[in-house]
Parts: sequence; C-alpha cells; structure tokens
Amino acid sequence: MALKITDENAKELIGSGKPVVIDFWAEWCGPCRQIAPIVDELATQYEGQVTIGKYNVDDDSELSSEFGIRNIPTLLFFKDGKLVDKHVGSANKAALENKVKALL
Repeated sequence: MALKITDENAKELIGSGKPVVIDFWAEWCGPCRQIAPIVDELATQYEGQVTIGKYNVDDDSELSSEFGIRNIPTLLFFKDGKLVDKHVGSANKAALENKVKALL
C-alpha cells in the first residue's frame, strides 16, 4: 500500500537518501483512479527499497506548487534527494515499473 505523503512529511522523505516516487492525485480524477492499484502494487513490491507514496493535491498544495504540477496524475521520481524523472498521465504497470527500477 502506498504511503500517504503530505506537505509535512514530503521534504523528510525526499531528503532521506532513499529512492522516492510521489503520485500526485485527487479523488475526482479518473486516470488517477486507474493507476492507483498499480501504484499500490509497486509500493508493496518495492517495499524497503523505494518509498512510494500518494500526495492528494486537494488536501495539500505546497509540494505540488513547488514542482509545478499542473496535470494529474503526475508521478515524480527522486534519487539521492534529486528529481530524476517525471511521468504525466495514465500508464501501464510495466512502464511505471521500469521507471522505479531505474532508481535502484
């Protein structure tokens, strides 16, 4: 299950040195609901290796503003505290898993 990421815990997670994937989403977003099970599967599959979490843009806004998130779903991929990849829109599991593997 994907971790809940908020403005309060995001900086600490990104700065932890561990690879991090953040899914920017909202309840009302159809494509967000489509990829939600994939994000949860990847979170379980890569538990202990990559922190994978979901950031609700309706509940928090600081992080989405900082990274200029204009469309959702958007997934940001961090390695060593730096943004290294980005995916906007829906995707299949293989495409997202390849991006997660690239963080390892």
